[in-house]
Amino acid sequence: MAKSCCTIAIVGCGLGGISAAISIQRAGHRVTVFEQAPVLAEIGAGIQIPCNSARIFQKWNILSALERSATRGSNINLRSYKDGTILSSQNLIPYTEDTYGAPYFVVHRADFLDLLVTKALNLGVTVRVGATVTSFDFETPAVELSNGERFHADAIFGADGLRSRCREALLGHPDPPYDTGEMAYRVTAKVDKIKQNKETASLTAGSDIQCWMGPNAHAVGYPLKKGNMFNIFFSSPNDLSSEVNVVKADMEELRTKLKSWDPRLIQLVNLADSALKWRLQNSHGTETCGQGAAMAVEDGAVLGHLFSKLEHKHEIPDLLRLYESIRKPRTTRIVECSTAMQEIFNLPDGTRQRERDRQLTEEQPCEGYPNRWADPVFQRWLLGYDTEIEVEKAWEKFKACGPEPKTELEGDSAS
Repeated sequence: MAKSCCTIAIVGCGLGGISAAISIQRAGHRVTVFEQAPVLAEIGAGIQIPCNSARIFQKWNILSALERSATRGSNINLRSYKDGTILSSQNLIPYTEDTYGAPYFVVHRADFLDLLVTKALNLGVTVRVGATVTSFDFETPAVELSNGERFHADAIFGADGLRSRCREALLGHPDPPYDTGEMAYRVTAKVDKIKQNKETASLTAGSDIQCWMGPNAHAVGYPLKKGNMFNIFFSSPNDLSSEVNVVKADMEELRTKLKSWDPRLIQLVNLADSALKWRLQNSHGTETCGQGAAMAVEDGAVLGHLFSKLEHKHEIPDLLRLYESIRKPRTTRIVECSTAMQEIFNLPDGTRQRERDRQLTEEQPCEGYPNRWADPVFQRWLLGYDTEIEVEKAWEKFKACGPEPKTELEGDSAS
């Protein structure tokens, strides 16, 4: 628990902002979250909660609450896009609990956000909806709201998404999101309809995470809502016009793109009522390995552990530099490895694709194995990460060696 209590402002109440709020409040500080939307809601459908983030929820005492809305994944299956043949499988139950001490979940985004907001409020975090931050004073520091109110804080954290005003204010220039060149269809179907179809029933018999690998595209499917809904994510090259980021998808268009794919996947899409079509921005790779939300949770957990070390407010700039030194190498590697993983998934038919499939079906998992979830070296680094241990190691080095030098664009009281 921190010896000096700080007032913390967090701009944005998405998964990253609310995770940081929980962790910093638990460290003994006063946290206020500003969210411009009038109502807290997450659009989209399913997300994965791997064991590296599930262990954090154990420490936050919300794992049992997560269980009430989430589903434990049983296996991750990599399938051929043509007929759905399983090329490689990584067990999750009981493997992740036995090896890494926590389950691997899938959950609806809205349920997940509601769980985190409830925990934050119970801890005493102040969440202000309909509160638009219009300007930032990083020297004072303070934020100004659209109603003219000025809120003073000891540190400001920007968690306001792709078009972050906080990030642009800190950098001093526009920083629009970049296009990855990819888009995604997000489709949901009711499981009772799927089970009535003989061709698709086997895909929902358990709680497996299914991944179809195809030319320049891949699909991921898994159950949500305690097995009552099936979520499908289909990634392919972007064809949205430049001014459109999210639009209701043309189901016939999606069926056309899937016409040479596993008939069961096509049937799943046929059972869906509608789908959304999303431009993928600033997230290249993280969706492929299911770590997007997990990185946000890890970020928040590390901030909380660091702020629990705080003895004097003048230490905040050093803590923020230490935070960057802990998180940037990991998140950078996640994106790099996940981008490479997407390339493996999206190989066009040909020599490289046949060699990938041969390795998956004939070789034992080893470092560099095409199924990165089964790669023993990468898996241990990915799923075995412990935020508290990483902070303790960094803190000991910090105390022994002193603070890192300031980065070029760094402010003293903002991140």
